[in-house]
Amino acid sequence: MGPMQRRLTQLLGHCRRTSWTPSCVCATSGTSFKIYCTSAAPQPAELDALEIHKQRLLMWFSHLPQEEKQFGGSFSPETMHVDPLILERKPEDRAGLLSSALRPDSQLFSKNMEQLFDPSPSWDSSRGLNVLLYGAVGTGKSTVVRKLVQDWCRGRTLGQFRLLVPFSCEDLSQLSKVSSLRDLVGRKYLHLRRHPLLSGEGGCARDVLFLFNGLEKMKLDFRIGSTELCSDPNEPLPPGVVVVNLLRKYLLPEASVLVTTRLSALDRVPQKYISRYAQICGFIDPDRQRAYFASRLLQQTGDAPQKEAAQALVELLYLNLQRETQLAAACFLPSYCWLTCATLHFLHFTNANAPIRTLTGIYTSFLRLNFGGEVLGMGSGAGTPIQEHHNSLMLYVVRTVGKLAFDGVTNKRMSFSEKELEQWIGGKTKTDEELRQLAMFRTDVLDFFLAPCVERSTVVSAETSEHEEQRYVFAAPAMQEYLAALYVVLGENKTALEKLTKQVSTAIGQASEDVNALLTIISKFIPLRIFTIFNLLKLFPKLFEKFSLQNKGRIGRTLATEMFRDEDSNNEDVLDQVEQNLLGVHGPQAPQSTEQQPFELYPIFMGGLLNYGNRVLLQQLGCTIHNDTVAQITKALRKYLVRELSKPQPPEEVVDLLILLYEFQNPRLTAEVLSTIRSIRLCNIRMTPLKCYVLSSVLSCTPSSYHLEVLDLSSCLLTPDMLRILQPAFRHTHHLNLQFNSLGPESCLLLRDLLLDPKSCIKSLQLCDNPILDAGALSLLEALPENQSLRHLTLMHTGLADGGAVELAQALHSHSGLEELNVAYNNIGDNAALSLVDACREHPTVHTLHLYLNPLSDVGKQSLYVRGDKSKTGRKVRVLASVTEGSDLSEDWHPILSVIRENAKSWDRERVKQQLRVFLRDLEWGRQQQPKFWKRLHFRRVERGIRETLKQLEKRDVIHACDVRNQPPPK
Repeated sequence: MGPMQRRLTQLLGHCRRTSWTPSCVCATSGTSFKIYCTSAAPQPAELDALEIHKQRLLMWFSHLPQEEKQFGGSFSPETMHVDPLILERKPEDRAGLLSSALRPDSQLFSKNMEQLFDPSPSWDSSRGLNVLLYGAVGTGKSTVVRKLVQDWCRGRTLGQFRLLVPFSCEDLSQLSKVSSLRDLVGRKYLHLRRHPLLSGEGGCARDVLFLFNGLEKMKLDFRIGSTELCSDPNEPLPPGVVVVNLLRKYLLPEASVLVTTRLSALDRVPQKYISRYAQICGFIDPDRQRAYFASRLLQQTGDAPQKEAAQALVELLYLNLQRETQLAAACFLPSYCWLTCATLHFLHFTNANAPIRTLTGIYTSFLRLNFGGEVLGMGSGAGTPIQEHHNSLMLYVVRTVGKLAFDGVTNKRMSFSEKELEQWIGGKTKTDEELRQLAMFRTDVLDFFLAPCVERSTVVSAETSEHEEQRYVFAAPAMQEYLAALYVVLGENKTALEKLTKQVSTAIGQASEDVNALLTIISKFIPLRIFTIFNLLKLFPKLFEKFSLQNKGRIGRTLATEMFRDEDSNNEDVLDQVEQNLLGVHGPQAPQSTEQQPFELYPIFMGGLLNYGNRVLLQQLGCTIHNDTVAQITKALRKYLVRELSKPQPPEEVVDLLILLYEFQNPRLTAEVLSTIRSIRLCNIRMTPLKCYVLSSVLSCTPSSYHLEVLDLSSCLLTPDMLRILQPAFRHTHHLNLQFNSLGPESCLLLRDLLLDPKSCIKSLQLCDNPILDAGALSLLEALPENQSLRHLTLMHTGLADGGAVELAQALHSHSGLEELNVAYNNIGDNAALSLVDACREHPTVHTLHLYLNPLSDVGKQSLYVRGDKSKTGRKVRVLASVTEGSDLSEDWHPILSVIRENAKSWDRERVKQQLRVFLRDLEWGRQQQPKFWKRLHFRRVERGIRETLKQLEKRDVIHACDVRNQPPPK
């Protein structure tokens, strides 16, 4: 081969390497020649590699973390994403306060990722851009990166880059052996192992964008003496050196680089290597926050009622944010928007088909999302610990911020001064390493948990407000109780004596091991029994172990004590308190100091942290709760819970207990605690699907032989959907009270199925003041032939008419166990009432029939008592229709009046007053017929009670009329 041919072969090879195709070759005089080249279409192999890369990146970055699956799994990052505010900062202002950029007079122009890579006039066009995107914890850096990669894969942004190569700096920091740039890429993306765009030849790298997420995880050193220069992408180097040379533009200078980092690592890259600084600022306006809430809460289901409920939640949240509450200050960080949505989803959209979620689990997952991640603590081997305690950021948070939270919970305080922050979080740091860690912690993490207080107490004097220093509160109020609970459960609240005892025990234990080793060697030669006295050294560690067990038992006692505080017993249950903190309280409210709020979530979080699932997540964060600790706390908790439950508790406290048992997720403990409870009374509690699910879940832990005597769910705003959730709880109940719940005929279909369930053992069913009507009553009658457990059926004030009463009379013979039937205060006339009395008289077990407050005539009442008298079988049926029986006073006048007095507030007052006047007329006529003086006195005593009830009803009507008259006219 001649020189010209060799030269031509070399040039053609160069063209192939640089993706240029020779269009023609023209020979000139002598040995010279010219080659005209045009840009060639990518080879099929190259096309395949890039397409494979995009498909795999899209698959990897579309994967939702486990924490996101609680929203139903129907979300995608596209529908959930709301762009946070991204500001371009000047190099000299990069480390300045964010508040300076957010002044009211400043014009904010949010940048998108496309604009960040526009050519800069001051930057060499032959080199790629280096963009540094930084922000505080929780501002959404990782979410922005995920969305950027997905949009690039779909061709929606950064189209000038043919190849995007994302790296996790945490992954790179774990690599111990040297690797070249191409090997680093090929190790993570095998299909790009020998891609020509990474060859470094012909300027191909200008089409490449490297993305390094989480620069704070790497310790980069840009000094020439520490990191050698390298321009060969094939030369093996430590990963940090490769990244440094990429940013220096010494390695693949045409390539662009995007780096994300926290504030503490902002200056790790010298300013001269950065083309553009961009700060991610989160959601600074309520409109972005509202868009985020809508994207999360409005897409969980296509069901119209739930859509309407979710829309109402979004509007209430928006109103609360517009009032510049503490919630608005917290939702400046998108992470707290996520926590708000997760909590509301848990409160309002929990159902039996979704995975089990707990409030403690949500907060634990929230911390894992922000301080952990999918690649947290990846060591060199599978058995490598997730994180050593001395490196655990979360454990550092517990020992500093958790200590502050515990002090606030102990002293009932929610806000803290700067001096208190310095005391609890600064600590007694002495070494340079401790000071460095503290500075990083203050820069990156402290503002994530604490925020300036924007809601001042209403009980503050003018003089105090003038000289009051800035105070800080936890961004989410419940976070204070969570961290305080974690601080206690991890055993960090040790006294000075306990800490000293542990240190002495450790030292003596190590000394005893050394002495034992020495004695083992000496005993081979000189068997001196006198050396056995050193075995006493083992005694102290055993004593410390007993001391430690008592400390763990004390945690259980503290949990039970905090659970049943007397001063907290009159507050709403914890779920309602959590909801009010998020949605706000609308309408007039009593002024009270924010410092007086009880910490009722604190003991519930303590129990929830003992749950195995939460302990696994905490272990990944470097906070280990050992099994023996859980066993000792559980043992003490069981003892004190059983003791406290021997006393009667308000309904709100009962709900809190149920939530504690649900958060604990310990079926054995739940069954042992509930075995001492025979009644659960939740009267006037605002039940929600979540509370119904909690009740059913807790009762499902008990054995099939366990039964509640009474389950009182009266005035709980129950719906048919809630009844469906409560079905497992109803199976454990003898006496079920569902009155005052506005349950309609469709609810009776569920109750019919309950009565037909062979596992059901309901003896008494109270449905008073529910509009079930005749249709609902007929549904219940379908269960009577097969149900043999029902003894008492109460259908008072349910809209029952003559047709339903006649059907009920005909169906009674098919149920042989019924003993008492209450159909008072309905629309039953004389003939239907007589049919009922006849059916009850012929029934083998029915002994009482309630018919008062029905439109019965005087003749009809007299006939009822005659029909209810002894028949051929010798049985008598008590018929309660009026306070009189003919000219005599009824034996049941007192129960009738008691029922009327209890329910007069909720019933139709005019109808009640009319019936009371009828009773007075009957009493007056009966009194006149009595010849004996003492019987007339008895009549007068009953009359006096009825007149007092009438007076009270008329007085309430006057007060109500005055209130309506004094109301302002509607706008």
